[in-house]
Amino acid sequence: MSRHVIVTGASRGIGAAIAEHFIELGDRVVGLSRSGDAPSGCAKSFRVDVTHSEEVTEAVKAAIAEFGPIDVAVLNAGVTRDGLAMRMSDEQWREVLSTDLDGAFYTVRAAMASMVRARQGSIIFIGSISPFVGVPGQANYAAAKAGLVGLARSLAKEVAARGVTVNVVAPGLVDTDMTSDLGAAKDQMAAMIPMGRVGQPSDIAGVVGFLASNHARYITGAVLCVDGGLALGQ
Repeated sequence: MSRHVIVTGASRGIGAAIAEHFIELGDRVVGLSRSGDAPSGCAKSFRVDVTHSEEVTEAVKAAIAEFGPIDVAVLNAGVTRDGLAMRMSDEQWREVLSTDLDGAFYTVRAAMASMVRARQGSIIFIGSISPFVGVPGQANYAAAKAGLVGLARSLAKEVAARGVTVNVVAPGLVDTDMTSDLGAAKDQMAAMIPMGRVGQPSDIAGVVGFLASNHARYITGAVLCVDGGLALGQ
């Protein structure tokens, strides 16, 4: 049966790969992004700034009105504004927290009511290994992604009895536009990956697909690192 899937940050990178994965499975995918772009095959796309709760709520309501209750919500929208903490501006800090953490909360708050009523659903946050390994220059990003873990685990207990699972996928170094700006630091991190290669967006999409499947119905409140072993033992 075709599922109703919402993916934030669906216009490129990991978000686009996740959307494409569910499209290939025959699901009705609704993409949310600042640009309004989404992979070909999406049932609908909305131009939404996830830092604005009203925009998010209206888009989710419209998606539910057209396609019915949400079966899978993937909270992927995120930005980086790197800089050493002692030199980090208020704007750098606030923009990352507003997008990566606040935006995820606004979206899941709007989406989860339909899941609770239906007594089934999968919520998947796209986090990062950054909070677990410590990455210089990413205090804002690590704080936001660590916040997702706390948010997910609280929600997991709130909705478990209603058949809704809540999990976090924590990518390591993945080949996207976001990581292409790291320059020499990317090469240094790549050299530390035990599996000897940088991850691809499809590596993340496959794990998200698993967590949204019937094979993972007894997994909730979990954090799955998908990083080629980079955070091994953390």
